[in-house]
Amino acid sequence: MQRQDLKTWLFLAPAGGWFLAMLVLPLIVVFVFSVGERGAAGGYVPAFTFENFASLGARWTAFQNTMILAPVGTLACVLIAYPLAYFLALRASVRWRTVLLILVIVPFWTSILIRSYAWIYLLGGQGIPSLLNALGLGNPRLINTPFAVLVGIVYGYLPLMVFPIYVALERLDKRLLEASSDLGCPPWRSFLQVTLPLSMPGVATGSMLVFILLMGEFLIPAMLGGGKVFFIGNALVDLFLQSRNWPFGAAVAVALVLVMLVTVAAYLRFTRRWAGGRDDVSLM
Repeated sequence: MQRQDLKTWLFLAPAGGWFLAMLVLPLIVVFVFSVGERGAAGGYVPAFTFENFASLGARWTAFQNTMILAPVGTLACVLIAYPLAYFLALRASVRWRTVLLILVIVPFWTSILIRSYAWIYLLGGQGIPSLLNALGLGNPRLINTPFAVLVGIVYGYLPLMVFPIYVALERLDKRLLEASSDLGCPPWRSFLQVTLPLSMPGVATGSMLVFILLMGEFLIPAMLGGGKVFFIGNALVDLFLQSRNWPFGAAVAVALVLVMLVTVAAYLRFTRRWAGGRDDVSLM
C-alpha cells in the first residue's frame, strides 16, 4: 500500500507542481497586490489596505456588462449549439458527420482578430444596416452596441459549446430512445425525459467553458463594442497597462475570480439537481 501511495504521489507531482506554480501562486500574488497601494509613477507599493476593494464601484459598468452579456451569450450559444449538436450526433449520416464537424472547426483556423474585423464590416454602415436600408427596413445602428458584442460572442465561442454537447449526445445509448418509443412516448417526451437529462453533462461542460472565458473576454468587446461596451477584461487592461494602477486592477481581478467561483458553483449545483430531478421523473 505504501509503495502504491508513493507511485500515486509521483504521478500526481508534476500536475500538482504545475497547478501550484501556474494557478495558486499567481492568485496569491494578485491578492497581495490588491491590498497594496499605487506608486507615484504607477505600479505597486507594499501596503495593507482594503481601499481598492471599497472603490470597486468605480468599475461597476464593466461588471454589469460582463454579468449580463456573459450569461446571455452563454445561453445563446446553448440554444444555437444544442440543435446543431443534436443533428450531428443523432440525425446526420456517418458519411457526412465528419465533414460537418470539420466545418464547425473551420472558423478556428482563422485568427479571432480577422474574424472580428469581418464582423465590424458586416455590422457597420456598409454591411447589414445598408442592406436593410435598401430593403426599406430602416437603417439601424448595429456596430458598437451590446448586440454587436453578443453576435461576436456567439460566433467566436459556438464551437466550444457544440463539441461537449455533441460528445454527450453521441455517447447516448440509442436503445433508450427505442425503448421509450416502444412504450408509447411521443418524440417530445422522449427528448425531455431521456435525451435532455442524459446530455446535461455536455451542456454543463460547454457552458462552463464559454462562461469562464467570457468573463475575462477583452478582444470582442474592444473591437465590436467600439469602446462603448466595456467588459471586466477591458477594465483590467486599462488599469494595468494604461493607468498603471496595479493594486486597483488586482482588486478587480480578485473580485472577478470570486464572482466566477460563486456563479460556477451555483450553476453546477443547479444542473446536477435538475438532471437528478429529471432522472427521478423519468423513472416514475
